[in-house]
Amino acid sequence: MARTNRRTKLLAGLAGLTAAGVALVGCAPSGGDEEDGQSLRLWHYEGADSAMGKAWAEAITIFEEETGATVEFEEKSFEQIQKTASQVLDTDAAPDLMEFNKGNATAGFLASTGLIADISDAVDEYGWADKLAPSLQTTAKYSDDGVMGGDTWYGVPNYGEFVGVYYNKDAFADAGLEIPTTYDEFVDVLDAFVAKGITPLAEAGAEYPLGQLWYQLALREGDRGFVDDYQLYKNPVDWQGPVITSATETLAEYVDKGYIADDVSSIKAEDAGVSFINGTAPIFVSGSWWFGRFVAEATGFDWTMTAFPGADLSLGSSGNLWVVPENAANKELAYEFIDITMRPEIQAIIGNNGGLPVAADPADITDEKSSELIGTFNGILEKDGLAFYPDWPAPGFYDVIVQQLQGLITGVEDVQATNEGLGEAYDEGTADFR
Repeated sequence: MARTNRRTKLLAGLAGLTAAGVALVGCAPSGGDEEDGQSLRLWHYEGADSAMGKAWAEAITIFEEETGATVEFEEKSFEQIQKTASQVLDTDAAPDLMEFNKGNATAGFLASTGLIADISDAVDEYGWADKLAPSLQTTAKYSDDGVMGGDTWYGVPNYGEFVGVYYNKDAFADAGLEIPTTYDEFVDVLDAFVAKGITPLAEAGAEYPLGQLWYQLALREGDRGFVDDYQLYKNPVDWQGPVITSATETLAEYVDKGYIADDVSSIKAEDAGVSFINGTAPIFVSGSWWFGRFVAEATGFDWTMTAFPGADLSLGSSGNLWVVPENAANKELAYEFIDITMRPEIQAIIGNNGGLPVAADPADITDEKSSELIGTFNGILEKDGLAFYPDWPAPGFYDVIVQQLQGLITGVEDVQATNEGLGEAYDEGTADFR
């Protein structure tokens, strides 16, 4: 019954085939249509100029040279794949290999409904598990019900991501401050900037950044057991307990003390990022996905990024997954291509272009800023420190987090009411998993 209920709920998020999707299904060629039967149909949605796009383009060249097979690459948008996957993968139009979003409501759903293949044997054959830290493996392995952290491999990531703290080093120098290494030092820095009339934190309450800061504050108090309960449904989450209460109280204090702007509830992520780029805000708590843009645009000052000070756990996960559809015509070729993307030379392309490779040789990373970023990420991995994202446990929980935290920071709701609202939505959204 749980699986039936889950399929009904998640189909609403993944289904809804659009007119464009219908055309995609009707026009796509069947796999393996080369004269010798050796072709790999590949879908991904990374831009050609992105770190992954550059790396995978080189992987295609190597694959074709080494195998003699042809890659039929079809560029899809993220939305195309998200919206049409549950229909396309159940037909002969399924690709042999595609990039897909990790998580219970996405890759987990496809796994639980039999649309993507169990690739555990390939993982063993190629030794991919040896290249992936435990917290990276979590998003690649699912249970029969599609809950991540299971025993069966349904995907392989070859890059990662995390949330840390960006610091404007010039602003710190001008204020006579040092980059903090402990949480107490972090708070002291926030107080020092406020005393100088500067709102220190670039934040956004209309989109994801504020919710990620709230979850990071919870992670500072929690441990791996808390993460397993929250993300993997190991035990009930205490929404009025000390971990979550501390996070919610602290976030409210950040607004009261002027660490965050009064109008944060209406600010979007783009606005927050730009306020760091233009030097208005000296600190930005957000993800590694901003790194490449900051390299290109935050050129008026020196800056750095570290893990959140005083916390053993950080928001983050593997990147998206390579998944092999159950209906793929050439699964073995798909495995060969995945393996090429895990090679040091391909991982180095990811790393030297602002991405976070999972299996790179540090000696191959020649860009100084990229090397610093990767070193921070590897330090988190060494502590098994990736703790995923606050909205992952339940479909639609992202919007709930945004709305509840907006109520908190505008004073519409107090800490207890905010936690209660979050808890009710979480419990309802995860009922079929527990």
